[in-house]
Amino acid sequence: MKEGSVNKKTEILIVEDEREIVENLRILLTEEGFSVCAAANRKTAVEILEERGADLILLDLMLPDGSGYSLCSAIKKERDIPVIMLTAMDDEASVVTGFDLGADDYVTKPFRPMELVSRIRNVLRRSEKRQMRYMAGNLSLDVQRAYVEKNGKEIYLSPLEYRLLLIFFQHQGEVLGRNRLLEEIWDIAGDFVSDNTLTVYIKRLREKVEDDPAHPALIKTVRGLGYRMEG
Repeated sequence: MKEGSVNKKTEILIVEDEREIVENLRILLTEEGFSVCAAANRKTAVEILEERGADLILLDLMLPDGSGYSLCSAIKKERDIPVIMLTAMDDEASVVTGFDLGADDYVTKPFRPMELVSRIRNVLRRSEKRQMRYMAGNLSLDVQRAYVEKNGKEIYLSPLEYRLLLIFFQHQGEVLGRNRLLEEIWDIAGDFVSDNTLTVYIKRLREKVEDDPAHPALIKTVRGLGYRMEG
């Protein structure tokens, strides 16, 4: 995610029972390119998370049907969703309690609108870095370290093999045509990659990541269409 922009409409859930605050936040965040939904209580917030999820939660500590602290704790036990707590309480004990329960940031009311937006983007960036690890079967890829493991042991890929594997992970479950793959790996190859070369690299990649390369379970051929990486 680039600073100052949002790629695919990041979804923010506002859990706050003061209607005026919710509407002001909705206007502000919508203008900044976010998608916004709101819950006035804990029960509704849980229902929204179960039905559609969220990329970040703005959570008021004082809710009509329970404490924001307990909701934060419950969310963090089940989901890796960043939480920014909103509260009028700025004493040290309240702040420490919030962080101990897993809150990613803590903003006191009244808050400055653009400062809140900046904090939201910072928390989203940190969360994005935490989640830059892909897994499928016994295979994992850590984007931060460009590190690939199979059954807990590092496997070594060439730059183009690594790029190809990353593309499959980034589009897990999707069918990727050969032309699409050729376009994606063009930048790192530095020169023309032919259709035959792509076939060779997929064969080499399968030999390194599959348990049985002759019968691939991860990178499957979709006849007449291309390839698909299974979950």
